[in-house]
Amino acid sequence: MSDDRPILAVLGGTGALGAGLALRWARAGYRVIIGSRDRARAEDAAAAAAMVAELPPGVRIEGMDNPVAAATADIVVLSVPFASHDAILDSVRDALSGKILIEVTVPLAPPKVSRVHLPPEGSVAKAAQIRLGDAVRVVAAFHNVAAAHLRDLSHTPDCDALVFGDDRAAREAVIALAAAAGMKGWHGGPIDNAVVGEALTPVLIHINKRHGIDGAGIRITGEATKP
Repeated sequence: MSDDRPILAVLGGTGALGAGLALRWARAGYRVIIGSRDRARAEDAAAAAAMVAELPPGVRIEGMDNPVAAATADIVVLSVPFASHDAILDSVRDALSGKILIEVTVPLAPPKVSRVHLPPEGSVAKAAQIRLGDAVRVVAAFHNVAAAHLRDLSHTPDCDALVFGDDRAAREAVIALAAAAGMKGWHGGPIDNAVVGEALTPVLIHINKRHGIDGAGIRITGEATKP
């Protein structure tokens, strides 16, 4: 079932958000690779995911170390703690040439995770695009959906996905993945605009805490007249 679809590697797939995305995409029929710096940990996470995902026939969730996962995949997702982001990105950069990199990492600065903290380039995604160059199409997305909602396969995420990137076709590919994960994706413009998605996360964390919400998300209102 997954042969005509891109192979997806989720680096940071052992974490809550990455694992939730991996689960939903595998259930939707994509071949998914969970990547980690520790191959054994990735394999354990993949086995646990496969047990609960109710995979379609022929679909696999596998675990590999990050460089092998990135080399095997067509589209790579990076969902890792901000503190380790650059080191992990550098460890896989040779495998990313010609591919789409989906940046999910948010520049949180513990312990003040409910305050906006942005890198000098404006966003993690913009910094990654500069670091990798034009050979990689960086797209920023999935910053504002609650990990717990993704991991609960009985729950439809009550959240839209803002998608940013300089390449329209790459954004379209990520919007298709948003739909596969149960979300509506919206073109948010070029990678310079990714600052909005990344900065919203600490705001949502603050809203969750202040108002006792279990995973606040965002919705785009209005009726679209263009796809």
